Amino acid sequence: MKRILLSIITILTSIQTYGQQKDIYLFCYFKNNGQDGLHLAYSNDGLKWQALKGDSSFLKPMVSKDKIMRDPCIIRGADGLFHMVWTDSWTDRGIGYASSKDLIHWSEQVQLPVMEHEPTAQNCWAPEITYDDATKTYMIYWATTIPNRFPQPDTSAEGKKNNHRIYYQTTKDFKTYSDTKLLYDEGFSVIDATIVKDGKQFMMFLKDETKSPVQKNLHIAYSKKLTGPYSKPTAKITGDYWAEGPTSFKIGDKWLVYFDRYREHRYGAISSTDLSHWTDISNRIDLPKGIRHGSILKITPQELTVLQQ
Repeated sequence: MKRILLSIITILTSIQTYGQQKDIYLFCYFKNNGQDGLHLAYSNDGLKWQALKGDSSFLKPMVSKDKIMRDPCIIRGADGLFHMVWTDSWTDRGIGYASSKDLIHWSEQVQLPVMEHEPTAQNCWAPEITYDDATKTYMIYWATTIPNRFPQPDTSAEGKKNNHRIYYQTTKDFKTYSDTKLLYDEGFSVIDATIVKDGKQFMMFLKDETKSPVQKNLHIAYSKKLTGPYSKPTAKITGDYWAEGPTSFKIGDKWLVYFDRYREHRYGAISSTDLSHWTDISNRIDLPKGIRHGSILKITPQELTVLQQ
């Protein structure tokens, strides 16, 4: 009887300890042009970040003609694996993909030919993955320019050349994929979409890439379904500066959005409890020097210990 009681106490203690574990936040990012690959940093509070492995690369890029690893996005899959996509080239019609059990040992890198069916597509930038637990489906999405595909109100030289829209594919197993479809087109060049679920709705943080009249700021669009349709964008949520590469997560009742204030060569962050009123908290964050566009996810203390070895 005593042994049974001791076993029950041990199990209950383990459950309680597990429940009390603090979330660790992991920032996945690149540096310079992405030529040396994946960098990782962690935080206990979502504000102060410490680079791992001396801020050296955890994974070097091996696919595409350019062999770069920009804009890495990592999510924890329902299958227990970490799945990552990234921009693997400035001009290829595909994106990079790999998976891992521990964020250290990765599968063979492959290029997903997501826009191979569009012979004039000029790029595939900033891919991301979002999982829909209701349909048990992953959606991979990215920005692509296809010349003359859409009317372009941007009168700048850049605007006349680029008419980015967000496209997507879905998969349940990262082996077979749906056909590519258009995800977001609200009449302006849009890049750097990242989607998170909030209750029963999905929120897409996005960048309006219009240069003339100048925008270059972040907005939100909403949908009841991961695959859309998404609403028109809200008013801008960032300030009077150029911003791109958003990544968003929630701590308690606050949403945080990190982004690259790329013309100033530094990162910014904003927070909100209602998704309408945003506070600039850039002066409260501390990030590794030279960090560029990436994504943030939660890991366990045990997973962090492995990364620190």
